[in-house]
Amino acid sequence: MISFWHRILSTICLFLLLTTAMATAKDKPLAAELVKDGQKIDLSSTRYQKLFTELRKKHGFKQPELNHIFTGVTISKRVLELMDKQWEAKPYYQYSPRFVTAKAIRHGKKMLRKHKVLLDQVEEQLGVEREVVIAIWGIETRYGSHTGSFGMFKTLNTMFDAYPRRRTFYRKQLIHFLLLCRDNKVDPLTIKGSYGGAFGQTQFIPSSFREYAVDFDKDGRRDVWNSIPDVLASIANYLHRYGWVQGTPIYQELGPYLRDARLTAAYKKGRKGLIEWQTVAKAQGIKLPKPPKGKKITIVGLERENGSTRYVAGYPNFQAITAWNHSNRYAMAVTELAARLK
Repeated sequence: MISFWHRILSTICLFLLLTTAMATAKDKPLAAELVKDGQKIDLSSTRYQKLFTELRKKHGFKQPELNHIFTGVTISKRVLELMDKQWEAKPYYQYSPRFVTAKAIRHGKKMLRKHKVLLDQVEEQLGVEREVVIAIWGIETRYGSHTGSFGMFKTLNTMFDAYPRRRTFYRKQLIHFLLLCRDNKVDPLTIKGSYGGAFGQTQFIPSSFREYAVDFDKDGRRDVWNSIPDVLASIANYLHRYGWVQGTPIYQELGPYLRDARLTAAYKKGRKGLIEWQTVAKAQGIKLPKPPKGKKITIVGLERENGSTRYVAGYPNFQAITAWNHSNRYAMAVTELAARLK
């Protein structure tokens, strides 16, 4: 009897493993092992024909110019490889030291001094602390020195054609990219960026550029490549638009444990797990400052090397940073670098 049930359980386990594997394979992008670097993209495919139709009918592109831009576009195998190895997936004790370094702090303080007058203006007009603006600039592009070496057009097409899990998102970004290039009279084949499709010293994705980039130096262009006023003001404008409130907390420490199931539930929901600040304060037995307008907070867990977790409350300003980059680890690294810059 025992042998019979053992065989039944073994069969069920095998079935579950195979089902999981099949589901994973189904969702898995056409990653590096399934494509060749430089493989030509099939522009006659249904998805590209629908894209071209939208570009013509909705956005006014002419087919000859689309032919000129798209002909010969190929897949970047390297982009697909890197998309599955992003640093945001690392535990915080490995992630943070990559960005909060002695060199980054020295360079950041130098930038604060160098651009003091500009930062006075940005801070006054947009209401975002200068240290946070500089920290994001430093983490994104090492203060403008590393803006990416991947051809943006090739990257966006690679993701649209060969990364099904995020195809819809990158289709949208490809359209935004072509529109911003047309608006700014820039050849789309000349712009370089990151493997994720971000560009310039701000590392905006195309839709963010069109929505949040500003012409702070008043030269008639939103230049996040070469204009430091536009770069720093655009970073601040993004946070401002997502509700940043100057002079209010970014986070508060909660300790190594969560003492209420409601907090644990909020933590498991990530950046979408909003909870009343009074509930958190009472459950943890600590005093917490009231968030601006009494808004809700998030529960953030940061991994320590010894296996424990450091829990913090993410205030609305923290949430504004996670609107920029959805990773809580990223937002905390920005916050801690900014604190070291003061």
